[in-house]
Amino acid sequence: MQHTSLEAFYKEAAIFTGKEIETLLPPGINKEIGHFNVFDISETIRAVKEKNEMPYNRRAYYKISLIRGENRAEYADKVIEIKSNALLFATPNVPYHWVPLDEDQNGSFCVFTDAFLMQSKSGIDLEKLPIFQPGSLPVFEISDEQAEAIAPIFSKMKTEIASDYEFKYDLLRTYLLELIHYGQKLRPAHQVSNNQNAAKRIISLFIELLERQFPIESPQQRLQLRSAKDYADRLAIHVNHLNKVLKESLGSTTTDIIKKRIIQESKILLKQTDWTVSEIAFSLGFEEVAHFSNFFKKQTQLSPLNFRT
Repeated sequence: MQHTSLEAFYKEAAIFTGKEIETLLPPGINKEIGHFNVFDISETIRAVKEKNEMPYNRRAYYKISLIRGENRAEYADKVIEIKSNALLFATPNVPYHWVPLDEDQNGSFCVFTDAFLMQSKSGIDLEKLPIFQPGSLPVFEISDEQAEAIAPIFSKMKTEIASDYEFKYDLLRTYLLELIHYGQKLRPAHQVSNNQNAAKRIISLFIELLERQFPIESPQQRLQLRSAKDYADRLAIHVNHLNKVLKESLGSTTTDIIKKRIIQESKILLKQTDWTVSEIAFSLGFEEVAHFSNFFKKQTQLSPLNFRT
């Protein structure tokens, strides 16, 4: 699942809940700029039980979850153990895996896009909030008392989203900001532990991030991560550490692996599409077609046009 979108999220949610997609969409949301919805975890927990993990929700939206149960959050080089309650802030920029450790899982979560909060009076830019910065680990173990204080916020969201109040989405933005600020106040308190399998997780998440960039499906789509530093920043580790792990385990540097995958995609686009070389160059993140041509020839000993013909 390389490019999870809101559409894909709702298709999966419909399968796991046994409901029609139309019934899952909040009333009047199409009139809004951006998207917001809220769910009970118990309604979607079957997906977690069948897969024994809650994979990173890719690219399209943010997610805040109040999860009650024993769980483990695995980041690139860190593991956070949760014994009973967790408040989780998922961003498209930081990959992780969420692993339930017992059968008793419940709580609530909301999904939303950055455009939804941009409509607030303060025009919130999620990328600038500390809780959503690539270097942070926004999952927190919380007490029963804290969980009881957070749960009513989700309850108010569920009540309001089903209402016919004219300004309900303005009110929902207020509730959403309340959750975000609650989490930001918890940031210094989270506990992190290293794990002996850190190298394996770094490799797995690096490859996941890399493959998530592909396939390139239109000339308007553009590769977002191109350098070793881009990937290291997303994994919240130092670029030298990422290079060391990949070199020791795979025998190649981060840059070499990225180049190899870009060349692979270049060949596919040259052979299987009628896009111009300029369009392909742009989609793969090159500012000038000449830079792409030089890059391709250096790696393959052929120009893009010669390879195509």
